[in-house]
Amino acid sequence: MTDQIDSTETSAPETPEAEAPELDMEQEPAAAAPASVTAPKAEEAPKSEYQVLARKYRPKTFDELIGHGPMVKTLSNALESGRLAHAFVLTGVRGIGKTTTARIIARALNCIGPDGKGNATIEPCGVCEHCRAIAEDRHVDVLEMDAASRTGVDDIRELIEGVRYRPTSARYKIYIIDEVHMLSKSAFNALLKTLEEPPEHVKFIFATTEIRKIPITVLSRCQRFDLRRVQSDELAAHYKRIADLEHADIEDEALALIARAADGSVRDGMSLLDQAISHGAGKVTTQQVRDMLGLSDRSRIFDLFDQTMKGEINEALELLGAQYALGGDPAVMLQDMLDLTHWLTRVKLSPEAANDPGVSQIERDRGKEIAAKLAMPQLTRTWQMLLKGLEETRIAPSPIQAAEMILIRLAYAAEMPPPGDLIKKLRSDLNKSGNAAPQGGGGGNGGGGPGPRMQVVNGGGAAVAHARPDPLGEPEHASQQAYAKLPETFAEVAELLSKERETTALAIQLKNYMHLVKYEPGRIEYRPARGARADLASQLIKTLNNLTGHRWMVSVSEREEGAPTLKEQELEDLEQRKADASLDPLVKAILDGLPKAKIVAVHLPPGQEETEGEQDDSGSVYDDAFYLEGDDEL
Repeated sequence: MTDQIDSTETSAPETPEAEAPELDMEQEPAAAAPASVTAPKAEEAPKSEYQVLARKYRPKTFDELIGHGPMVKTLSNALESGRLAHAFVLTGVRGIGKTTTARIIARALNCIGPDGKGNATIEPCGVCEHCRAIAEDRHVDVLEMDAASRTGVDDIRELIEGVRYRPTSARYKIYIIDEVHMLSKSAFNALLKTLEEPPEHVKFIFATTEIRKIPITVLSRCQRFDLRRVQSDELAAHYKRIADLEHADIEDEALALIARAADGSVRDGMSLLDQAISHGAGKVTTQQVRDMLGLSDRSRIFDLFDQTMKGEINEALELLGAQYALGGDPAVMLQDMLDLTHWLTRVKLSPEAANDPGVSQIERDRGKEIAAKLAMPQLTRTWQMLLKGLEETRIAPSPIQAAEMILIRLAYAAEMPPPGDLIKKLRSDLNKSGNAAPQGGGGGNGGGGPGPRMQVVNGGGAAVAHARPDPLGEPEHASQQAYAKLPETFAEVAELLSKERETTALAIQLKNYMHLVKYEPGRIEYRPARGARADLASQLIKTLNNLTGHRWMVSVSEREEGAPTLKEQELEDLEQRKADASLDPLVKAILDGLPKAKIVAVHLPPGQEETEGEQDDSGSVYDDAFYLEGDDEL
């Protein structure tokens, strides 16, 4: 939050407080007893009035802000040209300086200079009565309102009533509303008219972390500034200056850890810095900060990642357990591995990234070494698995067990070859088998070399020559095999489609949305039900041609009603079985004794069940009934 910090502001008040007790003792000896009571209070005052670093070094001018150059430039030009808006909205993450910026804007607008004759300026003097009063939060014309605690329309009505009165002593009456998104809808509506046409002596400054919750009617009346996260290297340099002013000795890597943990929030990092100085009693090491933040040793993370990617899972689990015993959080360790994966990917794509000045020596050396051994598919696969595993670890009952399972999953996945190598191997194996296999019938090529192969289709007859397809050039043909015998029934067609993973969706369409009109091996005529795909016939022709090696004809009938769909037939069969089962004396007695009970599934005797199972491998309604036993609806 501060870029240039004046250490004299914090040290000046100490001298009069320390000397006050001695002067009282020398000038008033008769009042020695009361003085002895007040003296300890004077000595204890600095301890009780200690301010945290975030408040002690809060910026007082735009020059002390860090990371908000575009906003400062816009306001500076607006003040110089007289194009000053009547309302501002400042948005950004927590601790980025929204309220502080609002107060600086209030000082800039009301500053009158040391001589009392100045105008609004981008560089408030800090010594005039208005600057001092605003800095001390006691100016009568600069009103701050917390919308989180005053959300109603009555609060806004009170604000509007005061708008019409001119400022008491300042140039502008300024209203600062923090967390403005917490206002109710009625409060926003009550503010609209005043916000659009306020008196010339009134300025509004809104601050919020949830810009999307503010109505667009309000945003359109304000000048918006997005305060972005501060970069880690800029934060580290800022915290270094603070540490020097506090006479604290902190290692540079420890400051980098604090800046990284702050995640762009200046106030969060200042709180961590304050805690680190107290933790280390003025001398802070990197390991102390790691222990305070619950982080693992960076070198250990490299070792953990390297062993996991090598498939040395036993060593990786031992290292994970050792870090956990030292207080490491499993989720944080996986997060570090995720960050490392991202950084290694960048190094893989651009080796110059490893030479960045902000990168430590161990990251530079180990990063280049590990990145050179891993392929890009391995890194992208590791990223996806860690991203999913991190979420699992955070919600798991035992985070350490979840983290161990993630490492095991990564280790075994790391041994898998990249998909490109698998394709090359598949192509090589197919070419070898194709060249070595003899050609049928002894015709054509004399039984050797590539070329057309002879295949008998439809159970016999003349041999038909088919050109050998390229399995990788035509993916939809690669995994399909020609069936010598065509399906005899429409149900067998559905069963055939259900066996292939790529055609499961088509099998569902066939079972649920096709009313069969006429079926012959190689020919289907049907009436489509509502919800059927428009290209169902063409897709069925294409798929069955590939599966059977035979030419199929599939036509749509608009006149014939057709038979019930296969799914409807299964449901009818189930209802019949349930009706038959309800006539059983034992079942009937149970239903009479339990009025709310229903028959959900009917399990056949063992012999019949096996027979039925052989005829229905495609996930029929009986399987659904079995797995949904106890539900009221199928």
